[in-house]
Amino acid sequence: MRIATFNVQNLRLREDHLDGARDEGVPLAKLSAEERALDARDRALTAQVIANADADVLALQEVFDQRTLDAFHDAHLAPISALYPHRICVQGNDGRRHVALMSRMPWAQLQSHATLNYADIGLDPPNGETASASVFRRDCLTASIGGVLILNVHFKAPSDAATLEVTRREALAVRKLIERRFADPGDARWMIIGDLNVNDVPVGDVLDVLTAGFAVDLAADQPAAERWTYFNAHYNSYARPDRVLVSPALAPLCRNFEVRREGMSSAALAYGGARLDDVGLVRPRASDHALLVVEVDV
Repeated sequence: MRIATFNVQNLRLREDHLDGARDEGVPLAKLSAEERALDARDRALTAQVIANADADVLALQEVFDQRTLDAFHDAHLAPISALYPHRICVQGNDGRRHVALMSRMPWAQLQSHATLNYADIGLDPPNGETASASVFRRDCLTASIGGVLILNVHFKAPSDAATLEVTRREALAVRKLIERRFADPGDARWMIIGDLNVNDVPVGDVLDVLTAGFAVDLAADQPAAERWTYFNAHYNSYARPDRVLVSPALAPLCRNFEVRREGMSSAALAYGGARLDDVGLVRPRASDHALLVVEVDV
């Protein structure tokens, strides 16, 4: 079973128009014909990256809603035979950036945790928040597929000490959800996957609660310079927000982990591999994130 994660950068359907891989919102009435065409080229590249990965299960981030997910599938994936009959995008807490799942196989025990609060999970709220506030800034969408519990997350991007504490609690909450579900988490088969919005740092990573003796980071054995999954063309900067973290029991069953960057802007010079034909200096692009995929022998 191949499992992938992909932050598709603000995928949103507005009337009959899918926004491209860009952060800025442009009123539909102000979109020129050239800009509309560029958006469509972006999303054709997004679909081609997905098709090339040939994943059985896809955890997606930054999808606006179910209607958007279905429209993208039908307009861009289905015509290139990348069919995913099982699709779900649940409204989380962001307002426009939600997590989603697409799968070739049916799932079981699908559950959103958007309404989970600090009291529910036994965590003290950060300063300025109450115990009844939601833990996840987007969601932690879980489903059992092929005998593996998938936990699809998109954490808050920490920008200061206060938001760092929010992200830290999101990571703690994910661990607690796993510990509540399994008597022995180390012997169970689970995968935390998605955009965790934390870059590699030498020490004191807010993800330590997940990666220090609890989960296995599938990219940990790669050279540090090869781990990046995100490129900001405006600042010419690289980061690694996207992760695939698996249980100790699942780690030996994982092979051929890949970071696929063929749809990223050609301005990302740290990548010297082949790109899709239509990729531009900044745009067209599939996303500002890479797709991560791994094969799991289940």
